[in-house]
Amino acid sequence: MQTHTLRDPKRVYYMSLEFLLGRSLDNALLNLQLKNKYGQALNSLGFNLEDLIQEEDDAALGNGGLGRLAACYMDSLACLEYPAWGYGLRYTYGIFKQRIVDGHQTEFPDYWLNFGNPWEVPRLDVVYEVRFYGQCHKYVDADGSVRWKWDGGDKVQAVAYDVPIPGFNNQTCLNIRLWSSKPKKQFDLGLFNEGNYDKSVEEQQRAENITSVLYPNDNHMVGKELRLKQQYFFVCATLKDVIRRFKKTNRPWADFPDQVAVQLNDTHPTLGIVELQRRLVDIEGLEWDEAWEIVTRVFAFTNHTVLPEALETWPVPMMAHLLPRHLAIIYDINLFFLQKVEAMFPNDRDRLRRMSIIEESSPQRVRMAHLAIVGSHCVNGVAALHSELVKNVIFKDFVDFYGADKFTNVTNGITPRRWLNQANPQLASLITATIGDGWSKDLTELAKLKAHADKPDFQKKWMAIKKHNKQRLADLIRKQSGIVVDPESLFDVQVKRIHEYKRQLMNILGVIHRYLALKRMTPAARANEVKRTVIFGGKAAPGYYMAKLVIKLINNVANIVNNDPQTRDYLKVVYIFDYNVSLAEIIIPASDISQHISTAGTEASGTSNMKFVLNGGLIVGTVDGANIEIGEEIGDENIFFFGALAHEVDDIRHAQRYRQVKMDAHLEVVL
Repeated sequence: MQTHTLRDPKRVYYMSLEFLLGRSLDNALLNLQLKNKYGQALNSLGFNLEDLIQEEDDAALGNGGLGRLAACYMDSLACLEYPAWGYGLRYTYGIFKQRIVDGHQTEFPDYWLNFGNPWEVPRLDVVYEVRFYGQCHKYVDADGSVRWKWDGGDKVQAVAYDVPIPGFNNQTCLNIRLWSSKPKKQFDLGLFNEGNYDKSVEEQQRAENITSVLYPNDNHMVGKELRLKQQYFFVCATLKDVIRRFKKTNRPWADFPDQVAVQLNDTHPTLGIVELQRRLVDIEGLEWDEAWEIVTRVFAFTNHTVLPEALETWPVPMMAHLLPRHLAIIYDINLFFLQKVEAMFPNDRDRLRRMSIIEESSPQRVRMAHLAIVGSHCVNGVAALHSELVKNVIFKDFVDFYGADKFTNVTNGITPRRWLNQANPQLASLITATIGDGWSKDLTELAKLKAHADKPDFQKKWMAIKKHNKQRLADLIRKQSGIVVDPESLFDVQVKRIHEYKRQLMNILGVIHRYLALKRMTPAARANEVKRTVIFGGKAAPGYYMAKLVIKLINNVANIVNNDPQTRDYLKVVYIFDYNVSLAEIIIPASDISQHISTAGTEASGTSNMKFVLNGGLIVGTVDGANIEIGEEIGDENIFFFGALAHEVDDIRHAQRYRQVKMDAHLEVVL
C-alpha cells in the first residue's frame, strides 16, 4: 500500500455490501508461501496447524455469491498487484447462524466478533460523520450562486477497520476497509442519573443497529428504513475516505476521474452516485454540469439481476424523510436525463415512463438500477446470456438511448488460490507435479492435463484424492447430523442460497420420485442401483416464507428416506446447516455431481458451478448463467444439460397458466 501511495496511480475502489471472505489464516499462509514453515514452527511448540485453522470463525460479512465474488475479486486484484481498495461494512452479527430445529430453519446471531478478529486493524484515526434526516435550505454563496445546505437530523460516526488481503507469491497486500457505526455520544450520564436507564443508551443502540446485521428483515417499514440507512452510511463514509485520499495529491477536481475508478457491486452502493454529486456541488462548490461530468466518468456498475421485478427500489416518502437532499438531487438527475430522452425520442411518453428513475407507482419509488445506469460510464452483466438479457430485455430502452458500447459482459469468476490450492490441497499438489504451478495465476494452463487424462497412474491418483475428500465430507456429516453416509455412494450436491428460482424444490421432488421408484423395486433390482447421497445446504432469507418451507420439506423427506430400512442403504438425504465458505471448501472437492438448475434466464451467472468443475465434479444443469460458458469450455459431453431454453420459458408459463396442460405422470405421483 505504501508503494501505491508513493507512485500515486489511478486507484480502483470496489464497493460491495458483502465480502464473504471465509477463514483468513490458511489463505494468508498459502499466498505468502509460509504454510510449511508455519506448520513446522507450530509442531515444535506442540501444536497442529490444521487444528489452529479450525479454531478461526468465518468472517460473517456476506451471504451468497455476491459476497464471495467480491472476495475473489480482491484476491485477484492483490495477485495481479493492482492499486485497489475494497469497501464494505463490518457487521457485528453477520447475517445469522442457521440451525435446523424440527426441520425448520431457525436464525441465531452470529457472534463471530465475540473474541475479536485478529485479521482486522482498527483504524480509530479514520472516523467520519454521517448524517440522516434533517432539513435542506437554499442560500446564495459569495459568488452569487444558489447553493443548498443540509443540516439538522441525526449524526453517527463511521469507524474504519482494515482487513489485509495478501497477494499470491508477491509483495502486494491490499485492504478491505470496513465501516462500523458508532454513536456520536456513547452514554448520557444525566439521563442515567435521572433513572432513564434505557434512554441513556438509546443513541448508542440506534447508531450501532446500522451495522449490526447484513440485510435486516425488510418485511416491515422499520427494517426497510434500516436497510436504506445502511446503504447510505456505507457510501457516505466510503466517498469521504476516497475524497480525502485524492485531496492529499493536491490535484484539481478535473483530475478526479483520472485518479479514481469506483465499481458498484450491484445496486446497494448506488447512492454513492448521488452522494458524490452532492459533495461536489454543495460542499466543493462545483457547477452542476462539471460535477456530473466527473461523477459519470468515475462510476461503473455491475448488474446482478435478471428478473425486472427483483430490481431494487425505494419508496420516495422514505427517502424524502431519511435523505431529503439526496432525493432532491435524484429528481434533478432524472429531469435532465428525461429531457435528453425526450429530445431523442419525441412524444414517446411510454418510453419516458419506462426509463424514468422515479417509478410512478403509489407511492412513487426510486429505481436504483436506473440511477446506476444513468450515473455510470459502463454497465456490465455477469455472464454472456445475462448480458444479452440486459441489453435486449431488462434495459433495452437504455441501450437504445446510450448505444450498445456502454453495456458489456464480464463473466463472474473465482480465485483458484482458494478454490483449488486451499480447498483441495492434494489435488492441487497432483496438478502441480503433473504440469507445473502456472495454473495458480493462469487457469488456461489446466488444458495441459488433457495429455494425462487417460494415463492409468494419473487416474488412480486422482480417484484416491476424490475418495479422501469424500471420506472427509462423510466424517463432517456424521459429526454435524449423526447421519452415516457411504463414501462409495454417488455424492449429488446442491449447496447455495435457498430461493425459488434456484429450484431446490424441483431437486427434492426428484428425490421423492427416486425414493418411490426404489420402494417399488424388488430387493434384487435395488441391489443393482447406484447408491446416492443427496446433499443440500444453504440459507433462506429470514423473511422468505416459501424458501423456509422448502427447507422444512427437505428435512421431512430426509427423515423418511433415511429411516426406511428398504431404501436407506441406497438413498440418503442430508441437509448441512449453516453453509459457509469453510464448509464449501469441504463439500465442493467431495462432489461427484452438483446441481445448478435455475429456470433458464433467471440465474445471472453463478460461481459455485465453477468451483465444482475446478475440483473435478460434473454438472447437472440448465442452459443458464455461467453453465453455458462452462459447457463451451469443457465440451457438452462433459456437462449434463437439460430443460427449456431461456426464450422458451415464457411460452411454457403461458401454456401452463391459460391452457389445460396435463401434469407429468411422474410428478403427479410425487405430489
